[in-house]
Amino acid sequence: MAQRWIYAFAQGKAEGSREMRSLLGGKGAGLAEMTNLGLPVPPGFTISTEACNWFFQHGERWPEDLAEELDRAMAALEEAAGKRFGDPENPLLVSVRSGAAVSMPGMMDTVLNLGLNDTTASALARRTGNPRFAWDSYRRFVTMFGDVVLGIHYTRFARVEEEFRRDHGQELEAEQLQQLTERLREVIAEYGQAFPQEPREQLRFAIDAVFRSYNSHRARYYRKTHGIPDDAGTAVNVQAMVFGNMGPTSGTGVAFTRNPKTGEPGLFGEWLPNAQGEDVVAGIRTPCPINGSSHGEGPTLHDTHPDIYAELEEVRTRLESHFKEMQDIEFTIEERKLYLLQTRTGKRTAQAAVRIVVDLVDEGLIDRAEALARIEPRSLEFVLRPVISPDAPKQVIAKGLDASPGAACGRVVFHSSDVQEFYDRDEPTILVRLETSPEDIQGMTLAAGVLTARGGQTSHAAVVARGMGKPCVVGTSDIQVDYARELFYAGDVVIRKGDWITIDGGSGEVMEGKVEMLSPAGDSGAMSTLLQWADDVAKLAVRANADTGADAERARALGAVGIGLCRTEHMFFQPHALRAMRRMILADDARSQQRALSEILPLQRDMFREIFTAMEGLPVTIRLLDPPLHEFLPTREADVSEVADDLGVRADALWGRLEQLREANPMLGHRGVRVGITSPDVYATQVRAIFEAACELTAQGKVVMPEVMIPLVALESELVRVRQLVIDTAEEVIARFGKGPEYKVGTMIELPRAALLADAIAAHADFLSFGTNDLTQLCYGFSRDDMGRFFPAYQREGLLADSPLSVFDVEGVGQLVRIGTEKGREAKPRLKIGVCGEHGGDPHGITFFHQIGMDYVSCSPYRVPVARLAAAHAALGRGA
Repeated sequence: MAQRWIYAFAQGKAEGSREMRSLLGGKGAGLAEMTNLGLPVPPGFTISTEACNWFFQHGERWPEDLAEELDRAMAALEEAAGKRFGDPENPLLVSVRSGAAVSMPGMMDTVLNLGLNDTTASALARRTGNPRFAWDSYRRFVTMFGDVVLGIHYTRFARVEEEFRRDHGQELEAEQLQQLTERLREVIAEYGQAFPQEPREQLRFAIDAVFRSYNSHRARYYRKTHGIPDDAGTAVNVQAMVFGNMGPTSGTGVAFTRNPKTGEPGLFGEWLPNAQGEDVVAGIRTPCPINGSSHGEGPTLHDTHPDIYAELEEVRTRLESHFKEMQDIEFTIEERKLYLLQTRTGKRTAQAAVRIVVDLVDEGLIDRAEALARIEPRSLEFVLRPVISPDAPKQVIAKGLDASPGAACGRVVFHSSDVQEFYDRDEPTILVRLETSPEDIQGMTLAAGVLTARGGQTSHAAVVARGMGKPCVVGTSDIQVDYARELFYAGDVVIRKGDWITIDGGSGEVMEGKVEMLSPAGDSGAMSTLLQWADDVAKLAVRANADTGADAERARALGAVGIGLCRTEHMFFQPHALRAMRRMILADDARSQQRALSEILPLQRDMFREIFTAMEGLPVTIRLLDPPLHEFLPTREADVSEVADDLGVRADALWGRLEQLREANPMLGHRGVRVGITSPDVYATQVRAIFEAACELTAQGKVVMPEVMIPLVALESELVRVRQLVIDTAEEVIARFGKGPEYKVGTMIELPRAALLADAIAAHADFLSFGTNDLTQLCYGFSRDDMGRFFPAYQREGLLADSPLSVFDVEGVGQLVRIGTEKGREAKPRLKIGVCGEHGGDPHGITFFHQIGMDYVSCSPYRVPVARLAAAHAALGRGA
């Protein structure tokens, strides 16, 4: 049986369905499903993704039987539409749109009004009695065909049109539009090409162009950054045109069935009277709101076309009930008649996504397991994005539409190449454009935020930024962007390339300079509900990495059930604590060292007291000093002199001590347990501070659960010696207070040798915690400081898709973790085993840690919600 390439949809019956998404693409599957539901969809057909793949596999040629099948499909479409393609009396016009299986908004190409030529444009004018509409449609088609199909950049057509309108006015009559269309065709001729007059030739060219757009640079880059396979292909949807540019009773718009920013139920979107669909998504004109809950200015669809609005509300209800998911709808109104051109799962902010799934459960459309599965764990980080401090002084210089929430601060740039340049220097940027286009995708990916002068809530900038979780402000009409001089005006203020600005995607405000931002406090509503559902099914407990009382409080508020890693070295970031540590390091005799340690003890005791108080009743794992001592000392000459003066020592003596302590490779040096063995008083002081704080709180009736963790153990004998030091010191403090807490002493597995010999080490440990950050670096033989030098090249060449410091390496490092876990449990079947470090918040790693039977993971406070949801995904068998 011959391969089938085309699937039709017309008059309430489609040859496809939503189950055929991989074959028909998202748009084609949605059109088929809406047709089968009896919704008002213009007739058409879909050329499958298999045809696209065949096209590329055979040197950009069509399958032999595709042309014949296309002729049959066009004949059936003519019959359904009651018009003939290329007919000089009643011409059929079609749109040719891409539709990949995995949504790539704005990445591929569309051609509207195809089938127009000199003859059919005149016929359309006569048939509709609206010559202005006919020539406006022809003008649009010539520009779009020249850009999308013939590869002449749209700015060449835009310049010609701007000049023409400057000479003839913005509102052109039919005769002037005809003249403009002829001038635009001359642009094509100037590039050595003839605008094709034969509609079937136009159609074939357009289908080829849509196929090729799947392999464009911007589409490939989008697939790479979103993990979409290259062989998924795109379908091509050919559909009878309906016209939103026929006058004031016509229009076009985009509607979401729920607010894509907040998740609030009800229609949310924008429309443009007397326009075609590309006018909305391209950001060329700032659209009007659909209703009072949608943002923007101008006449609402609810007020001007209440009957159409009511019909759209019915569509909203039917589609949500059918798909059991929020939908993004494209529609056209042709002379007071509603047509649906697309439905797809709507992109939304992370905050909206959480509210939507919780509401859908409450509405009985999905169950809790499905709600959990629909939220990608990493997206919860975006619910916790920074906001502008309400007390911060700020100079608002402009205001636009709040397209994607969250605040961002960065240096102003106007081109994607500049974003990359600043990004390589670790400097955040705000990409400022008149409006964005698919060519800006790389810059948008790397920028901290996006600001546009034009466009609305469903423009390219808004939709893409929301999908990326980037703060975005659009439609900022009171700024004037000058690309040539690389600046923009906001009233009397001039902002140049490299200047700092702050944008608030929640309010639409644009502020000059850096504005103070607050760390988000979390969610007490929908996200709390969702995460409680996650906790009900998860097997892995989630702790947090926290080094201060404030961090611990935040972690607990976000659902952490303990501290899995308190890095005591981070307690020396404050100037007075750092000074005491430096005195201890520079001490040249035991008495001086003891004096410095006596300064350190109360500082650490106070910090431990804050952490224990914040985590009362929950375990707190405290890692004793881990880094090499030279990291506490300055390295630059000016800093060395300043520190020497501050400490009252000679600069040459400080330099000498630096040379003594300096490590050729800090990953392999005098650090961790080795400090405890060579300088036992340092560890004893830390343990004393831990247990004095714990005993004080225990005496007050508080439940304190300290767990002392000894880092970088490679030898069983190291752990035996330092464990005894910890126990002796702890018992001494407890005896002095008369009462103390229950406590544990364990170790951090971060060396390959320790993982391989975990059974011997576990015999002397109450718990094992895998430090996967260092274990990864030592397994690979690189450090995080080196990664920036070679990783980009590895990623470009496809040698590593992700940094193993970000995404846990199950294949390699995972085998060490598995061996260590199994051997540890062989020695002690009930041994508590966990993971600390940022891999504790990596969903990919969490799935693996669940599978090998670990007890807990620990990650930074803001990733606790991510880990909680990822643990639930793992338990439900839907892990990364």
